[in-house]
Amino acid sequence: MPMYKGGYWGKVLVVNLTEGAFREEDLPPEIAKNFIGGVGIGVKYLFDKVKAGTDPLGPDNKLIFAVGPYTGTAVPCANRMAVVSKSPLTGTIAASFAGGYFPVELKKAGYDALIVEGKADKPTYLWIRNGEFRLRDARSVWGTQTSDCQQIIKDELNDQNARVACIGPAGENLSKMACIINERRAAGRKGLGAVMGSKNLKAIAVRGTNTVRVASEDKFKATRSEMIKAMKESFVLYEAFAQAGTPLGVEHMSLMGIFPIKNWTATAELTIEETLGLKVQDSRKVGRTHCYGCPVGCSQLHLAKGTPYGGILAEGPEYETFYSFGGQTGVDNIDSIIAADRLADELGLDTISAGVAIGFAMELYEMGILAPAHTNGLELRFGNHEAMVKLLQMIAFREGLGDVLSDGVKVAAQRIGKGSEKYAMHVKGLELPAYDVRGAKAHGLNYATSYTGADHNRGYAFQEIMGIPIPFSANGLSVEKKGELTKWNQDAQTALCDCTAICSFILPMALMPIALSNTSALLEAVTGNTYTEDDILKVGERINNLARMFNAREGFTRKDDSLPERLMTEPMKGGPCDGSLISQKELDLMLDEYYTARGWDLETGIPTKEKLADLGLEYVTE
Repeated sequence: MPMYKGGYWGKVLVVNLTEGAFREEDLPPEIAKNFIGGVGIGVKYLFDKVKAGTDPLGPDNKLIFAVGPYTGTAVPCANRMAVVSKSPLTGTIAASFAGGYFPVELKKAGYDALIVEGKADKPTYLWIRNGEFRLRDARSVWGTQTSDCQQIIKDELNDQNARVACIGPAGENLSKMACIINERRAAGRKGLGAVMGSKNLKAIAVRGTNTVRVASEDKFKATRSEMIKAMKESFVLYEAFAQAGTPLGVEHMSLMGIFPIKNWTATAELTIEETLGLKVQDSRKVGRTHCYGCPVGCSQLHLAKGTPYGGILAEGPEYETFYSFGGQTGVDNIDSIIAADRLADELGLDTISAGVAIGFAMELYEMGILAPAHTNGLELRFGNHEAMVKLLQMIAFREGLGDVLSDGVKVAAQRIGKGSEKYAMHVKGLELPAYDVRGAKAHGLNYATSYTGADHNRGYAFQEIMGIPIPFSANGLSVEKKGELTKWNQDAQTALCDCTAICSFILPMALMPIALSNTSALLEAVTGNTYTEDDILKVGERINNLARMFNAREGFTRKDDSLPERLMTEPMKGGPCDGSLISQKELDLMLDEYYTARGWDLETGIPTKEKLADLGLEYVTE
């Protein structure tokens, strides 16, 4: 096994469910150096181990859980893991992230990554404890909701300190919007829960008590102190973000005129501050929770009140869920949004994709494309919260219209027909998140080019949305320099957050001015590997190019780097972004600049051999 000074164990656990076999592989030092960890390791192993054309729901697909070098150390907010696979929803790389306590437990159990392959012949769960592992019968928990599953497994193992990541009924039923839940944290989006369900893997339980070393205690204390100082000096991190969490964004995005309403037909036409804003959120708030090692504690606990939702507690809803179950569906009943959020967690459904699918169905119903005969009698009108909650259950259990929607809006539109494709809000099959990018065009370019599909977190344009002028300021209504900016955002956020794996929320909230210098110093202190600031960005660039090549191998080209028709032909009405859209001409201008900045072929959007060689990825062209 290779020797590491700190931050890594140098071990990857590979579990073959078909054979019931385990093996430990060394993590080569050059992979650790060039890809850091988290999503970097996940993308590297997925490209190398999954062949082109592999069925995402077949036994040959891999499900990879990868932590970062910070995980399990005293770096604050570094509790996260990346879960990487080939997405059944999009056919692209799927990369989702989750915090809580499970990632640290996996790291302390002695592994930098876990790779699951094959398919078990019956419902199974995996038990890992400090380098020991076995497969156990999960038939007694098959069919359970996620909270019940986690508790039953802990009881069965006689270890309440074990941490469990599991799927709910949605994953068992292979909904392509199913996610993986640990505690009440979700590795959401892109159908990773369906990949887990396709393998007959109900859960992974892990317990670890090992201590993660750092290479230099003195350097670590100094660089960690710099990070904590920046967090304390932030005017928003503790004073606002810790107190409200991501739902802080509901009012902000509404005032910017980019909070999407009613399947993106009424953005900025309706105001939601009085019904879903901070005052109403605070009326339901009963506390907040922390991920492991996080001093911020941004997760808000909300308790629904009144009939019929009273007494339902959710760890959320997050900003994106206020959009998906609120703005997108036209629902302004906060108690129903709290209830739907909790239900989605229990069923194991991604709230963004599920809510966008429901809003899509509501628009089709109001247009007459869907009739009561198609909806099991549900009156799917915007604002009908009872119908929203019922349809959420139907999606998880693939009942009626829920079965049609369960594979995402792209497939649903193909099945429904009648011109419904025009109203399906997705990129590459992944439903749009909570920013109307007609008013934030770098954010829109990121939706179009992200290797996962429409994913706000792969290249969040905080310059447009939060006014942070790093590396330079940006006007959300302009297309100027948006290709250069999007490349920088994607590369920086990949390396700084998704690889290390640190919480992406604190980057714009507190760390952006010192992010590159602090990360290079902190990585050296933790791992002993040296990085310049340019090296950090090059790691992000390397990963985005390798991910792009995975997608190119699956047939994705420039033609797929697009946006829904509505965003390109229907101007926004009202608000600060009145009249704005992203025309095909504007998108082409941004794509040309983006591909040029990346060193990709302008016609195909595929990395050139020269660019791959520059990044040490020559083997990819073979």
